[in-house]
Amino acid sequence: MPIHDIIGVFVKLFVLLTPFFLLSVFVTMTSEYTVREQRSIAWRTALAIWLICTAIYFFGDRIFSYLGITPAAFQAGAGVLLMLCGIELVRGTPVAANGIRKAESSGDIAVVPLAIPYTVGPGTIGTLLVMGSESGHNWVLRSIELSGLTIAVGAIWLMLAFAYRIEAWLGAKGLNILTKLTGLFLTALAAQLMLNALKSILPS
Repeated sequence: MPIHDIIGVFVKLFVLLTPFFLLSVFVTMTSEYTVREQRSIAWRTALAIWLICTAIYFFGDRIFSYLGITPAAFQAGAGVLLMLCGIELVRGTPVAANGIRKAESSGDIAVVPLAIPYTVGPGTIGTLLVMGSESGHNWVLRSIELSGLTIAVGAIWLMLAFAYRIEAWLGAKGLNILTKLTGLFLTALAAQLMLNALKSILPS
């Protein structure tokens, strides 16, 4: 299994999961929790992210066939959504504060809103559906992409488990800068998705 292919998938999916935005939200939502409680939430959040992403990845082709959607059309749609997510991260998310307050009053925050929608949003879902559809029955490619996904989620778990140390090291401004850089990478990925969709539609 080529290590550089796994690393490529890891980097792509790690950026897609908006880790630094998630980290800033996690720090805000768990500021009054103990370190043990934070790590428990981090573990449950990472597990939820992995299960959701894996289910979307493996069953995406069935969703395409049931709905009669071509991969090119979904690539274009996913690109638009991903572009909007990236722009939102670069500009900032004014609705995040309201979402955080609502989540804090509704109980466990690991699955909602940390896993969905802050990490696994429309852009991530769209990209995973496209990846799963394109890999088809190529189990070598699927094993590479699943390995990259697992490592990406593992990295997010480590970030959340040591969020209190990362926050002290980077500070609020540092997290904000990294979140905006993540947004820039997402817009680039979105542009690539839309270009790929155009290439598959237009005659060669």
